Amino acid sequence: MRKEIVAENEYHTPDDAPRYFLDRVLHSRVVFVSKFVRIVFRTRRAARKGIYDTQYWVDSSHDIFTLIERCGGRFHITGLDNIRNCHVPVVIQSNHMSTLETMIFPGIIQPLKDVTFIVKDALIRHFAFKDVMLSRNPIVLSRSNPREDFRIVMDQGFELLQKGISIIIFPQSTRRVKFDPSEFHSLGTKLAIKAGVPVIPAAIKTDFWGNGRYTGYLGPIDRGKPIHITFGSPIIVSGNGKEAHQQITEFIREHLAVWNSTDCV
Repeated sequence: MRKEIVAENEYHTPDDAPRYFLDRVLHSRVVFVSKFVRIVFRTRRAARKGIYDTQYWVDSSHDIFTLIERCGGRFHITGLDNIRNCHVPVVIQSNHMSTLETMIFPGIIQPLKDVTFIVKDALIRHFAFKDVMLSRNPIVLSRSNPREDFRIVMDQGFELLQKGISIIIFPQSTRRVKFDPSEFHSLGTKLAIKAGVPVIPAAIKTDFWGNGRYTGYLGPIDRGKPIHITFGSPIIVSGNGKEAHQQITEFIREHLAVWNSTDCV
């Protein structure tokens, strides 16, 4: 098994982290996109052959993590012990800013806790990603029928959590740089109530990897924007979950406020 990307509670990309020579010279996204596409199609072939297992998932996520660093990305990851020391399945709720978190969360979280995603059906229809995503047994939502989506999450999510598989959910309807708590729905919190498991909040700032105009997955990269990821302490959800939901949104809002102010200095 490959070692954890982050073996301690936190990780910060070293100032002298190696960079691709062509990336330094061209200072564009050409190197990043070309190497990312190569990883994506390698994993697609593996999934179609039925050999894209959990370790392959972690390894390919690690490859993308390394690619980001070698193209100038600077990670600041904290709070891993909150996952590492929680010995029960959890619902991990995070804001959603870019493609980056979808790609690197498996490499960060899966070595610590078996996990899968709640995803929109467009992702499993995507020609490049569908085979990989389906191999991970995600919970798939249509986003067109809220009542049916709720039932799917409650039924399938409960079953997976009972089997010891944690769930990652991005409660926003789409990827957004600006965090609006009113768009952060409480579906994950309600699932945690039903399954009797804690929620771990995750706050992220991943606008290093922008959303593309024509294809959302291959947007520009901005080396001037550090990548922040932090995981909070497990929250025990009680009652109707409103208090826990408020804690989660405040956790995300407060961290983003700090990062936005310090990254501009």
